[in-house]
Amino acid sequence: MREIRKLSVKRAFHLPGLWSVLSYYTQSPEAPDSSGRILVAGADLKTRQGSVYVLNSTGEILHQFGTHPVESGFFHTGFWQTWSPDCRYVYFQSGSLKNPAVSRYELATGRTESLAGDMEGAPPDGEPLVGSLMGMLYAAGYGYGRYMPEIAPVPFEERDHHGVLEYDFQKRERKIRLSVNDFLSINPDRERLEEWDRELRKKNHTPAGLTLMCYCVRWSPDASRMLIHFGNHCVDPGRGEPKILYLYTCRRDFSDLRLALDLCRGGVHWSFQPDNTHLVGYAALPGMEHSCMASVRYDGTDLHKLCSSSSGGHPSVSRRNPQIGVTDSPGTGDVEFWDLKNDRLLASSCFPHAVSGKASGVLRNEFRICHHPVFSRDGKSLFINILENGLSYVAELHVPEDFL
Repeated sequence: MREIRKLSVKRAFHLPGLWSVLSYYTQSPEAPDSSGRILVAGADLKTRQGSVYVLNSTGEILHQFGTHPVESGFFHTGFWQTWSPDCRYVYFQSGSLKNPAVSRYELATGRTESLAGDMEGAPPDGEPLVGSLMGMLYAAGYGYGRYMPEIAPVPFEERDHHGVLEYDFQKRERKIRLSVNDFLSINPDRERLEEWDRELRKKNHTPAGLTLMCYCVRWSPDASRMLIHFGNHCVDPGRGEPKILYLYTCRRDFSDLRLALDLCRGGVHWSFQPDNTHLVGYAALPGMEHSCMASVRYDGTDLHKLCSSSSGGHPSVSRRNPQIGVTDSPGTGDVEFWDLKNDRLLASSCFPHAVSGKASGVLRNEFRICHHPVFSRDGKSLFINILENGLSYVAELHVPEDFL
Protein backbone atom coordinates (compact mmCIF):
# COMPACT_ATOMS: atom_id res chain seq x y z
CA MET A 1 0.00 0.00 0.00
CA ARG A 2 1.31 3.43 -0.94
CA GLU A 3 2.32 5.53 2.08
CA ILE A 4 0.26 8.67 2.66
CA ARG A 5 2.59 11.53 3.46
CA LYS A 6 2.04 13.89 6.36
CA LEU A 7 1.87 17.67 5.99
CA SER A 8 4.10 19.99 7.99
CA VAL A 9 3.51 23.50 9.31
CA LYS A 10 5.97 26.10 8.06
CA ARG A 11 4.71 29.07 10.10
CA ALA A 12 1.89 29.84 12.50
CA PHE A 13 0.33 33.30 12.80
CA HIS A 14 -1.18 33.92 16.24
CA LEU A 15 -2.88 37.13 17.26
CA PRO A 16 -2.21 37.20 21.04
CA GLY A 17 -5.41 36.43 22.94
CA LEU A 18 -7.57 36.77 19.84
CA TRP A 19 -9.62 34.31 17.78
CA SER A 20 -8.44 34.85 14.20
CA VAL A 21 -9.44 33.56 10.79
CA LEU A 22 -8.40 33.70 7.14
CA SER A 23 -11.25 34.29 4.70
CA TYR A 24 -12.06 31.42 2.37
CA TYR A 25 -11.56 32.49 -1.21
CA THR A 26 -10.32 29.82 -3.60
CA GLN A 27 -7.31 30.91 -5.70
CA SER A 28 -7.18 33.76 -3.28
CA PRO A 29 -5.70 37.22 -3.09
CA GLU A 30 -5.73 36.90 0.72
CA ALA A 31 -2.79 34.57 1.11
CA PRO A 32 0.19 36.77 1.12
CA ASP A 33 0.69 39.63 -1.29
CA SER A 34 3.93 40.20 -3.19
CA SER A 35 5.64 41.65 -0.12
CA GLY A 36 4.68 38.72 2.08
CA ARG A 37 1.90 40.41 4.05
CA ILE A 38 -0.96 38.29 5.39
CA LEU A 39 -4.54 39.46 5.79
CA VAL A 40 -6.64 38.07 8.66
CA ALA A 41 -9.49 39.04 10.96
CA GLY A 42 -9.34 38.64 14.73
CA ALA A 43 -11.81 38.99 17.60
CA ASP A 44 -11.70 39.37 21.35
CA LEU A 45 -14.14 36.74 22.64
CA LYS A 46 -14.77 38.71 25.82
CA THR A 47 -15.87 41.93 24.15
CA ARG A 48 -17.13 40.27 20.91
CA GLN A 49 -15.37 42.99 18.95
CA GLY A 50 -13.36 42.12 15.86
CA SER A 51 -10.87 43.90 13.60
CA VAL A 52 -8.99 43.34 10.36
CA TYR A 53 -5.23 42.86 10.67
CA VAL A 54 -2.35 43.04 8.20
CA LEU A 55 0.62 40.98 9.37
CA ASN A 56 4.16 40.77 8.04
CA SER A 57 5.93 37.50 7.31
CA THR A 58 6.88 37.02 10.97
CA GLY A 59 3.37 37.70 12.28
CA GLU A 60 3.99 41.27 13.46
CA ILE A 61 0.87 43.47 13.25
CA LEU A 62 1.36 46.23 10.67
CA HIS A 63 -2.22 47.53 10.53
CA GLN A 64 -5.40 47.12 12.59
CA PHE A 65 -8.69 48.64 11.44
CA GLY A 66 -12.41 48.11 10.92
CA THR A 67 -13.26 47.31 14.55
CA HIS A 68 -16.92 46.37 15.03
CA PRO A 69 -19.04 43.65 16.71
CA VAL A 70 -18.82 40.07 15.46
CA GLU A 71 -21.80 37.86 14.63
CA SER A 72 -22.14 34.18 13.79
CA GLY A 73 -20.63 34.58 10.32
CA PHE A 74 -17.33 35.88 11.68
CA PHE A 75 -16.40 32.43 12.93
CA HIS A 76 -16.62 31.05 9.42
CA THR A 77 -15.00 33.66 7.18
CA GLY A 78 -14.02 36.61 9.37
CA PHE A 79 -15.03 39.89 7.72
CA TRP A 80 -14.27 38.55 4.20
CA GLN A 81 -11.20 40.78 4.20
CA THR A 82 -9.69 40.91 0.70
CA TRP A 83 -6.80 42.74 -0.98
CA SER A 84 -7.27 45.03 -3.94
CA PRO A 85 -5.18 43.85 -6.93
CA ASP A 86 -2.46 46.42 -6.21
CA CYS A 87 -2.66 45.83 -2.43
CA ARG A 88 -3.38 49.53 -1.95
CA TYR A 89 -6.74 48.80 -0.35
CA VAL A 90 -8.36 46.17 1.83
CA TYR A 91 -12.07 45.51 1.42
CA PHE A 92 -14.06 44.01 4.29
CA GLN A 93 -17.55 43.49 5.67
CA SER A 94 -18.73 45.98 8.26
CA GLY A 95 -22.12 46.74 9.75
CA SER A 96 -24.24 43.72 10.65
CA LEU A 97 -26.19 40.91 8.99
CA LYS A 98 -29.37 42.99 9.23
CA ASN A 99 -27.74 46.27 8.17
CA PRO A 100 -24.60 45.27 6.24
CA ALA A 101 -21.92 47.53 4.86
CA VAL A 102 -18.88 47.09 2.63
CA SER A 103 -15.80 49.11 3.58
CA ARG A 104 -12.60 50.05 1.79
CA TYR A 105 -9.50 50.83 3.85
CA GLU A 106 -6.51 52.59 2.27
CA LEU A 107 -3.33 51.34 3.92
CA ALA A 108 -1.19 54.40 3.13
CA THR A 109 -3.58 56.95 4.62
CA GLY A 110 -5.79 54.99 7.01
CA ARG A 111 -8.88 56.35 5.28
CA THR A 112 -12.01 54.17 5.40
CA GLU A 113 -15.01 54.53 3.07
CA SER A 114 -18.21 52.51 3.36
CA LEU A 115 -21.27 51.65 1.28
CA ALA A 116 -24.45 49.92 2.37
CA GLY A 117 -24.32 46.33 1.15
CA ASP A 118 -22.35 43.11 1.43
CA MET A 119 -19.72 40.99 -0.28
CA GLU A 120 -17.89 37.69 0.07
CA GLY A 121 -14.49 38.61 -1.27
CA ALA A 122 -13.65 41.34 -3.76
CA PRO A 123 -13.27 40.49 -7.48
CA PRO A 124 -9.69 39.61 -8.52
CA ASP A 125 -9.61 42.65 -10.83
CA GLY A 126 -10.83 45.05 -8.15
CA GLU A 127 -13.71 47.50 -8.39
CA PRO A 128 -16.58 47.63 -8.91
CA LEU A 129 -17.29 45.08 -6.20
CA VAL A 130 -19.98 42.43 -6.56
CA GLY A 131 -21.79 40.58 -3.79
CA SER A 132 -24.93 39.05 -2.44
CA LEU A 133 -26.46 39.72 0.98
CA MET A 134 -25.03 37.24 3.47
CA GLY A 135 -27.72 38.11 6.00
CA MET A 136 -30.24 36.26 3.82
CA LEU A 137 -28.25 33.06 4.33
CA TYR A 138 -28.27 33.43 8.10
CA ALA A 139 -31.91 34.50 8.23
CA ALA A 140 -32.90 31.29 6.43
CA GLY A 141 -31.24 29.07 9.02
CA TYR A 142 -27.51 29.02 8.31
CA GLY A 143 -25.26 29.72 11.26
CA TYR A 144 -27.94 30.02 13.93
CA GLY A 145 -29.88 26.87 13.03
CA ARG A 146 -33.34 28.42 12.89
CA TYR A 147 -35.45 30.57 10.61
CA MET A 148 -34.92 34.22 11.61
CA PRO A 149 -36.58 36.49 9.03
CA GLU A 150 -36.14 39.46 11.33
CA ILE A 151 -32.40 39.60 10.56
CA ALA A 152 -32.83 39.45 6.77
CA PRO A 153 -31.69 42.73 5.20
CA VAL A 154 -34.53 42.34 2.65
CA PRO A 155 -37.70 40.24 3.11
CA PHE A 156 -37.34 36.93 1.26
CA GLU A 157 -40.55 37.47 -0.69
CA GLU A 158 -39.26 40.74 -2.22
CA ARG A 159 -37.35 38.89 -4.92
CA ASP A 160 -36.81 41.92 -7.13
CA HIS A 161 -34.90 43.64 -4.33
CA HIS A 162 -32.20 41.10 -3.44
CA GLY A 163 -29.85 38.95 -5.49
CA VAL A 164 -26.47 39.99 -6.93
CA LEU A 165 -25.48 43.61 -6.31
CA GLU A 166 -22.71 45.85 -7.61
CA TYR A 167 -20.86 48.48 -5.55
CA ASP A 168 -19.01 51.47 -6.98
CA PHE A 169 -16.93 53.50 -4.53
CA GLN A 170 -16.13 56.14 -7.14
CA LYS A 171 -19.80 56.85 -7.86
CA ARG A 172 -20.83 56.13 -4.25
CA GLU A 173 -23.64 53.87 -5.39
CA ARG A 174 -24.95 50.33 -5.33
CA LYS A 175 -27.47 48.64 -7.57
CA ILE A 176 -28.98 45.22 -8.15
CA ARG A 177 -27.62 43.72 -11.34
CA LEU A 178 -29.33 40.31 -11.14
CA SER A 179 -32.34 39.76 -8.90
CA VAL A 180 -33.61 36.48 -7.46
CA ASN A 181 -36.49 36.73 -9.92
CA ASP A 182 -34.00 36.92 -12.80
CA PHE A 183 -32.58 33.54 -11.79
CA LEU A 184 -36.00 32.06 -11.15
CA SER A 185 -37.27 33.17 -14.56
CA ILE A 186 -34.72 31.03 -16.43
CA ASN A 187 -34.70 28.06 -14.04
CA PRO A 188 -35.79 24.85 -15.82
CA ASP A 189 -37.72 23.78 -12.69
CA ARG A 190 -39.51 27.09 -12.27
CA GLU A 191 -43.04 25.62 -12.20
CA ARG A 192 -42.10 23.10 -9.51
CA LEU A 193 -40.40 25.79 -7.41
CA GLU A 194 -43.42 28.06 -7.68
CA GLU A 195 -45.69 25.21 -6.56
CA TRP A 196 -43.49 24.56 -3.51
CA ASP A 197 -43.56 28.30 -2.88
CA ARG A 198 -47.36 28.35 -2.72
CA GLU A 199 -47.47 25.25 -0.48
CA LEU A 200 -45.00 26.70 2.03
CA ARG A 201 -46.79 30.04 2.26
CA LYS A 202 -50.03 28.22 2.96
CA LYS A 203 -48.49 25.80 5.45
CA ASN A 204 -46.55 28.38 7.47
CA HIS A 205 -49.09 31.23 7.14
CA THR A 206 -46.39 33.70 6.05
CA PRO A 207 -45.81 35.78 2.90
CA ALA A 208 -42.40 34.08 2.55
CA GLY A 209 -42.48 30.72 0.85
CA LEU A 210 -39.17 29.28 -0.31
CA THR A 211 -36.19 31.15 1.12
CA LEU A 212 -34.70 31.60 -2.34
CA MET A 213 -31.61 33.76 -2.52
CA CYS A 214 -28.33 34.33 -4.34
CA TYR A 215 -25.18 33.66 -2.36
CA CYS A 216 -21.50 32.70 -2.54
CA VAL A 217 -20.36 34.67 -5.57
CA ARG A 218 -17.07 33.10 -6.68
CA TRP A 219 -14.69 34.40 -9.36
CA SER A 220 -12.57 32.96 -12.11
CA PRO A 221 -8.95 33.92 -11.42
CA ASP A 222 -8.92 36.27 -14.41
CA ALA A 223 -12.22 37.87 -13.27
CA SER A 224 -13.84 37.20 -16.65
CA ARG A 225 -16.69 35.22 -15.10
CA MET A 226 -18.43 34.68 -11.79
CA LEU A 227 -20.18 31.71 -10.27
CA ILE A 228 -23.39 32.33 -8.31
CA HIS A 229 -25.18 29.90 -6.03
CA PHE A 230 -28.99 30.09 -6.19
CA GLY A 231 -31.33 28.33 -3.79
CA ASN A 232 -31.69 28.04 -0.04
CA HIS A 233 -28.54 26.16 1.13
CA CYS A 234 -29.48 25.69 4.82
CA VAL A 235 -32.99 25.97 6.19
CA ASP A 236 -34.88 25.48 9.44
CA PRO A 237 -36.18 21.87 9.30
CA GLY A 238 -39.37 22.97 11.04
CA ARG A 239 -40.50 24.88 7.94
CA GLY A 240 -40.61 21.75 5.79
CA GLU A 241 -38.63 23.41 3.01
CA PRO A 242 -36.99 21.21 0.35
CA LYS A 243 -33.29 21.43 -0.51
CA ILE A 244 -32.71 23.70 -3.50
CA LEU A 245 -29.35 24.52 -5.08
CA TYR A 246 -28.39 25.51 -8.61
CA LEU A 247 -25.10 26.91 -9.89
CA TYR A 248 -25.24 29.74 -12.42
CA THR A 249 -22.42 31.55 -14.19
CA CYS A 250 -22.23 34.86 -16.02
CA ARG A 251 -19.65 37.26 -17.40
CA ARG A 252 -18.08 40.08 -15.41
CA ASP A 253 -20.63 42.47 -16.95
CA PHE A 254 -23.51 40.15 -15.86
CA SER A 255 -24.28 39.05 -19.41
CA ASP A 256 -24.51 35.41 -20.55
CA LEU A 257 -26.30 34.20 -17.40
CA ARG A 258 -26.66 30.43 -17.67
CA LEU A 259 -27.30 27.36 -15.55
CA ALA A 260 -24.13 25.33 -14.96
CA LEU A 261 -25.29 22.60 -12.57
CA ASP A 262 -28.34 21.33 -10.69
CA LEU A 263 -27.24 20.32 -7.18
CA CYS A 264 -30.64 19.65 -5.63
CA ARG A 265 -29.61 16.00 -5.19
CA GLY A 266 -26.60 17.10 -3.18
CA GLY A 267 -23.47 19.15 -3.56
CA VAL A 268 -21.49 21.92 -1.93
CA HIS A 269 -18.53 24.32 -2.05
CA TRP A 270 -18.10 25.12 -5.73
CA SER A 271 -15.62 27.59 -7.19
CA PHE A 272 -13.55 28.19 -10.33
CA GLN A 273 -10.45 26.25 -11.27
CA PRO A 274 -7.26 28.06 -12.38
CA ASP A 275 -8.11 27.49 -16.07
CA ASN A 276 -10.88 30.13 -15.74
CA THR A 277 -13.27 27.75 -17.52
CA HIS A 278 -14.05 24.80 -15.25
CA LEU A 279 -15.58 24.69 -11.78
CA VAL A 280 -14.63 22.39 -8.91
CA GLY A 281 -16.75 21.21 -5.99
CA TYR A 282 -18.65 18.28 -4.53
CA ALA A 283 -21.62 16.70 -6.26
CA ALA A 284 -23.69 13.53 -6.22
CA LEU A 285 -23.13 12.47 -9.82
CA PRO A 286 -25.63 10.24 -11.64
CA GLY A 287 -25.13 6.58 -10.79
CA MET A 288 -22.93 7.29 -7.75
CA GLU A 289 -23.94 6.42 -4.20
CA HIS A 290 -21.84 9.18 -2.59
CA SER A 291 -20.78 12.64 -3.61
CA CYS A 292 -17.28 13.14 -4.97
CA MET A 293 -14.99 15.96 -5.94
CA ALA A 294 -16.16 16.85 -9.43
CA SER A 295 -15.62 19.27 -12.30
CA VAL A 296 -17.96 20.96 -14.75
CA ARG A 297 -17.47 23.59 -17.42
CA TYR A 298 -19.07 27.00 -16.75
CA ASP A 299 -21.70 26.31 -19.43
CA GLY A 300 -22.84 23.03 -17.84
CA THR A 301 -20.91 20.68 -20.15
CA ASP A 302 -18.07 18.28 -19.33
CA LEU A 303 -19.39 17.19 -15.92
CA HIS A 304 -17.08 14.49 -14.55
CA LYS A 305 -15.49 13.06 -11.43
CA LEU A 306 -12.12 14.49 -10.39
CA CYS A 307 -11.33 12.11 -7.54
CA SER A 308 -12.93 9.88 -4.92
CA SER A 309 -12.79 12.39 -2.07
CA SER A 310 -16.25 12.56 -0.50
CA SER A 311 -15.48 14.82 2.47
CA GLY A 312 -17.71 17.68 1.34
CA GLY A 313 -14.90 20.08 2.15
CA HIS A 314 -13.56 23.14 0.36
CA PRO A 315 -11.66 21.95 -2.73
CA SER A 316 -9.36 23.79 -5.06
CA VAL A 317 -6.88 22.93 -7.80
CA SER A 318 -3.25 23.99 -7.72
CA ARG A 319 -2.48 26.91 -10.03
CA ARG A 320 1.02 25.50 -10.56
CA ASN A 321 0.06 21.88 -11.21
CA PRO A 322 -3.52 21.14 -12.37
CA GLN A 323 -2.99 17.46 -11.52
CA ILE A 324 -2.96 18.36 -7.80
CA GLY A 325 -6.11 19.10 -5.79
CA VAL A 326 -6.49 20.03 -2.16
CA THR A 327 -9.48 19.77 0.16
CA ASP A 328 -10.41 19.54 3.82
CA SER A 329 -12.90 17.52 5.83
CA PRO A 330 -15.28 19.54 8.04
CA GLY A 331 -16.10 16.33 9.93
CA THR A 332 -12.66 14.93 10.73
CA GLY A 333 -10.29 17.88 10.48
CA ASP A 334 -8.17 16.35 7.72
CA VAL A 335 -6.40 18.43 5.06
CA GLU A 336 -5.64 16.36 1.96
CA PHE A 337 -3.68 16.54 -1.29
CA TRP A 338 -5.02 14.42 -4.17
CA ASP A 339 -3.57 13.27 -7.46
CA LEU A 340 -6.47 14.17 -9.75
CA LYS A 341 -5.06 12.32 -12.76
CA ASN A 342 -4.77 8.97 -10.99
CA ASP A 343 -7.44 9.46 -8.27
CA ARG A 344 -4.98 8.87 -5.47
CA LEU A 345 -4.63 10.43 -2.01
CA LEU A 346 -1.07 11.72 -1.77
CA ALA A 347 -0.80 13.48 1.59
CA SER A 348 -3.05 14.01 4.59
CA SER A 349 -2.85 15.37 8.11
CA CYS A 350 -5.43 16.07 10.78
CA PHE A 351 -5.41 19.53 12.34
CA PRO A 352 -7.50 20.71 15.33
CA HIS A 353 -10.78 22.21 14.22
CA ALA A 354 -13.30 21.95 17.08
CA VAL A 355 -13.67 22.28 20.84
CA SER A 356 -14.73 18.86 22.12
CA GLY A 357 -18.31 18.71 23.31
CA LYS A 358 -19.14 22.27 22.24
CA ALA A 359 -19.10 22.24 18.43
CA SER A 360 -22.60 21.87 16.97
CA GLY A 361 -23.66 20.89 13.45
CA VAL A 362 -23.61 23.74 10.95
CA LEU A 363 -23.75 26.41 13.64
CA ARG A 364 -21.12 29.09 13.28
CA ASN A 365 -19.48 29.97 16.56
CA GLU A 366 -16.10 30.06 18.28
CA PHE A 367 -16.19 26.30 18.99
CA ARG A 368 -15.61 25.15 15.41
CA ILE A 369 -13.56 26.31 12.45
CA CYS A 370 -13.32 25.23 8.81
CA HIS A 371 -9.72 24.77 7.69
CA HIS A 372 -10.54 26.41 4.33
CA PRO A 373 -7.24 25.48 2.62
CA VAL A 374 -6.12 28.12 0.15
CA PHE A 375 -2.99 28.27 -1.99
CA SER A 376 -0.67 31.25 -1.79
CA ARG A 377 -0.37 33.37 -4.92
CA ASP A 378 2.74 31.48 -6.07
CA GLY A 379 1.18 28.11 -5.22
CA LYS A 380 4.14 27.06 -3.06
CA SER A 381 2.32 27.30 0.27
CA LEU A 382 -1.08 26.37 1.63
CA PHE A 383 -2.82 28.47 4.29
CA ILE A 384 -5.39 27.00 6.69
CA ASN A 385 -7.29 27.93 9.85
CA ILE A 386 -6.59 25.90 13.00
CA LEU A 387 -8.56 25.89 16.28
CA GLU A 388 -6.47 24.93 19.29
CA ASN A 389 -6.75 25.64 23.01
CA GLY A 390 -9.94 27.63 22.49
CA LEU A 391 -8.51 30.07 19.94
CA SER A 392 -8.22 29.92 16.17
CA TYR A 393 -5.12 30.95 14.25
CA VAL A 394 -3.74 30.84 10.70
CA ALA A 395 -1.00 28.42 9.68
CA GLU A 396 1.12 28.10 6.55
CA LEU A 397 1.81 24.56 5.34
CA HIS A 398 4.56 23.36 3.05
CA VAL A 399 3.39 22.17 -0.37
CA PRO A 400 5.69 19.21 -1.18
CA GLU A 401 8.11 20.12 -3.96
CA ASP A 402 7.04 17.25 -6.20
CA PHE A 403 3.45 18.63 -6.12
CA LEU A 404 4.52 21.92 -7.71
